[in-house]
Amino acid sequence: MKAGTNMKIAGKTAYVFVLLTITMVMRLAGHNSSALVMTVGNSSVLNCSFKGNTTLLKWTITPKAGGLCTLVYRANKNKTHRTTCSDNINLIFRADLPPALEIWQVGLAQEGNYSCDVASAEGNFYKRYHLTVQAPPRLSLSCDEQGSPVCEAAAGKPPAQLSWAPEGSSTAEERCHDNGTVTVLSKFTACSTSVTSVTTCMVSHPAGNWSQSIACCPSDQIILKEKSVCQKDEKDEEL
Repeated sequence: MKAGTNMKIAGKTAYVFVLLTITMVMRLAGHNSSALVMTVGNSSVLNCSFKGNTTLLKWTITPKAGGLCTLVYRANKNKTHRTTCSDNINLIFRADLPPALEIWQVGLAQEGNYSCDVASAEGNFYKRYHLTVQAPPRLSLSCDEQGSPVCEAAAGKPPAQLSWAPEGSSTAEERCHDNGTVTVLSKFTACSTSVTSVTTCMVSHPAGNWSQSIACCPSDQIILKEKSVCQKDEKDEEL
């Protein structure tokens, strides 16, 4: 009986220890994880913070589409080995700073998880980034055969939000593309003689806000005007 009791206590102790270990690992993983959002065509540098002199540094990139990419730097040989990585992803070396990962002119294909593992004189270190790539939509505005304004925000990621001025009834539809972008099409259906002939389509998106104005109804003459309200910087800030 005593042996059986001791085994139960030991089993409970081991179970509690495993739970505590898992909880600690999850906390550390959460603490060392960062979310990063970039716009197509912009560039950024990902840092892997650690203490001590680097012995080995490894970046593992798992994109949503495509194969695994790894970049390994060995300090004793001062060499970098890479496998199946895009040409716009490289390690950069700066004076008095550890090697960092540069993503140059990011594309939708680079979206995914980026993990850095470092072995140094002070121990092992880990850093993880989840990269989301957003694509600004291409805006176009035209008049259909019935004389109604039609606004299109093509290939945006995430989908753009469309609205009209003056306010009025409209219809909208979305078309999803294989690369994860979405085209949003909106038709202004409130054309009448009591409404001004100029209507404005306003596009809202995380990458910027735009508007275009056009005269479709009731006049047959088309007047097109475009302006950009707000756009992001060409280069994301370094982390």
